[in-house]
Amino acid sequence: MKKLAGYIFVCLLAALLPVSSYADELLMTRVDRPFPEAMNQLQEAIRAHGYTISRVQRVDVGLTSSGFTTAEYRLVFFGKPAEISSLPEKYPEIAAYLPLNIVIFAEGDDTIMLTANPHSLETFFKDASLHGQFSRWEKDIRAILNQASARK
Repeated sequence: MKKLAGYIFVCLLAALLPVSSYADELLMTRVDRPFPEAMNQLQEAIRAHGYTISRVQRVDVGLTSSGFTTAEYRLVFFGKPAEISSLPEKYPEIAAYLPLNIVIFAEGDDTIMLTANPHSLETFFKDASLHGQFSRWEKDIRAILNQASARK
């Protein structure tokens, strides 16, 4: 199971954050609840913060075909429709980072949620007008993860 978690972590870094791997570039929480309950709370938290879930992508099919045993691994894409449509009009290169996403997967009796810290996008986008956007996304995602990991 630890090998699977390591594999998932490396894949996430390679796919979402192709820069140096400092701890502050990832936002992560471990939830001491089963995957279905944690997934439900994550989706509720995303909606409670004014975001729309655009899709939930299963990743476990590819993992199981590679020999890993997990049926509970998802990528939750979300955003605010106005931002998702307007930001790429002004900054086309930001389209690759939208919509925002959180990886959620089971690890034993726990569930882990993680994402790349949007604040780290400042490395790629020097326009100061975007830095406030990245900071707001970071604040919102931290609040979403805190809410999703809180006991009801």
